[in-house]
Amino acid sequence: MQIYAFIMIRKGTNEDIDTILKITQACAIDMVSKNIHQWNSKYPNRTAFENDVTRTELFVLEEETIIGCVVISTHMDAEYQSISWLTPNQNNLYIHRLAIHPNYQGNGFARKLMDFAEKLAVTKKFHSIRLDTFSKNLKNQKFYELRGYKKLGSIYFPNQSEHPFYCYEFVL
Repeated sequence: MQIYAFIMIRKGTNEDIDTILKITQACAIDMVSKNIHQWNSKYPNRTAFENDVTRTELFVLEEETIIGCVVISTHMDAEYQSISWLTPNQNNLYIHRLAIHPNYQGNGFARKLMDFAEKLAVTKKFHSIRLDTFSKNLKNQKFYELRGYKKLGSIYFPNQSEHPFYCYEFVL
């Protein structure tokens, strides 16, 4: 295990997007090598990250260089409407595009980003945190379930996969 000297989480900028796209592309390649076809050439993409920056919802994790990112949003995607959430559809945070470069995975960086998101949610008095993860990505499902997230239903993103994505919620 490598020891990291200085980890910082900060707001992402348009200047960070090229690096973030390299990270998400590396993640996609790594997932495909494990037969997890979650991300592809259509998603995540530059436009999504540009929108995240415009809405000040993109955060990056860096240790000398950017090694990961997460989107922490107040916007509920239309795909989420069909889910029977545990809390009312108001005052919730949504996690999207959590990524850690494969060279840095397994060192607790995803946990640091989720800790950051959860502390932000508590500080700002949100009711819950909601997210989705790919049904074939068992590692992610276990990660969220161990953090106390409850699986509530399935949604589909046809441009990404024929398989469902599971929706999770953590009530604060």
